[in-house]
This record gives sequence, structure tokens and C-alpha cells, in this order.
Amino acid sequence: MGEVELSCRAYVKMFLHASLFPRCSINGLLLSSSSAGGAVCVTDCVPLLHSHLPLAPITQLALTQVDVWCSQTKQRIVGYYQANACVTDSSPTPCAMKIADKISEQFDNAVLLMLDGSKMCSDRVPPIVMYERKDSRWLLKDKHTIMLRQWDEIRSIATQMLESGDHSLLVDFDSHLDDITKDWTNQKLNTKIAELSSPANGNI
Repeated sequence: MGEVELSCRAYVKMFLHASLFPRCSINGLLLSSSSAGGAVCVTDCVPLLHSHLPLAPITQLALTQVDVWCSQTKQRIVGYYQANACVTDSSPTPCAMKIADKISEQFDNAVLLMLDGSKMCSDRVPPIVMYERKDSRWLLKDKHTIMLRQWDEIRSIATQMLESGDHSLLVDFDSHLDDITKDWTNQKLNTKIAELSSPANGNI
């Protein structure tokens, strides 16, 4: 499997999801709007749950709805992300591998991304651990094939949004099920990230 590139939007939303529910395990889906061969470009993510992660019916409902939305917006599900409640544990759980397996049935180059809670405040390296599926197993991916362009700028945007309270704008599928008027596609948050990452603001 080749390179994987994470966009600013995808990373910032994962970071804010984990920050919004710091004592919970959280998960979500990685999306791509690129049809280019070779590298997998993760352009967005959909935050799913912050409770009852192994609950199959809710996960299946979310997967189905996101899949429909992706087909309408010319995107596809290319991976899965999760952060465990224990910040020192960034190992994939059976639940994580099961959902990632399901995604890999539809997309051969699917990735499984774990957020490393112990490095969430690190300035030096992105707090991510990525796995790829080889021979029916999820194995650590070579970190040199994972690209997060202009990490300093992306980290700055994520920190700025957290400090200004913008993480409260994030809606995961769990929150949507509690109040269906809440937008799990997070268009408001996407707009905010785009504004902060525009060249006019001196960022990417």
C-alpha cells in the first residue's frame, strides 16, 4: 500500500472530537473526495460516537447513513479512526479492527488510524498511529508513508480552535441521535476550519 495524506480538515476534526470528550473513547470515519490512484488522500472525517463504541446497531446505522451521504457528495469511506479513553493506550481494540475490516471490504487500501492521547499536546509530531491491512491482519504502517503537510500550521489551527471553544461546534453521530436537528456533517465547523486555513490568514 502507498502513501496516505491527511488534510487539515480531517486532522483538526479528529483532534477536536477527542478534545470534546476527553474521558471517552471516540471514533469516526475517514473520507476521501479524491479519485486519484496510488496515494490515499483523506480529505475529511465524520465523527461517529463518544459512547458505546462496540454497539453494533448504532455503528451500522451510522455507516449506512454516511455511505449514502458520501454517494451524494462524491466522496468515499477510506478508513476509520479511534481514540481510546485511556490516554496511554493507542492500540486498536477488537471493535476498531472489526469496523476497519468492514471498510476494507469496500476499499482495498483502507487505513485504521489511532489517536495517541499521550501525544495530543505534542508540538513535534502528529499524535497518530496508523495501521494498514496485510494478509488479513492490521499492521503498523511505515510512518514515512504518512503525510500531514505543514504540520506546524495545522497544529496551530487545532490549538486555536480548542482555545477559542470552537470544538463545541463539533457534532458527532451520537449527538445527532440525541438531537436530530444537529448536523453530523459539520458544515459550520468545516467553514471555520477553511477560514482559519486560508492563505489570507497566513496559514495553509
